[in-house]
Amino acid sequence: MRTYLVVIDETPEAETALRFAARRASKTGGAVEILVVMPKQDFLAWGSVQATIEDEAREQAESVITRALDTLDEENAARPKVNVQSGTPIEAITQALTANPDIAALVLGAAASGTPGPLVAHFAGAGSASLPCPVMIVPGGLTREALDRLS
Repeated sequence: MRTYLVVIDETPEAETALRFAARRASKTGGAVEILVVMPKQDFLAWGSVQATIEDEAREQAESVITRALDTLDEENAARPKVNVQSGTPIEAITQALTANPDIAALVLGAAASGTPGPLVAHFAGAGSASLPCPVMIVPGGLTREALDRLS
């Protein structure tokens, strides 16, 4: 099944990318996989502090996933596969792409203004040569009407 991989976080451009991917998946009979990347925690000598930091990171990831699922509900989209990874976003995306050969496109959202974020810069630049699928970059400034029309 054609799957669209979307990296989500708390940014508006991630929500735009998710909406686009959900609409494309719906129209093409595909699916959506959302990837949440939790920063890898450095080891601390004090176990209780380490546990608190890890709990906060998990809670943040759960909050991001809940908002993503709400967005997909608004789009009447099918439930996505949820993938939570720890580490750097570039490594996590590379692992997700390697693990799932059904991924047909990596869908990233671009900021509405300013320079591209690190994921767009990497995967549209030097990192694009080794990708197993195309990258779709969804402009962050698209209105819902434009997003509907284009997806």
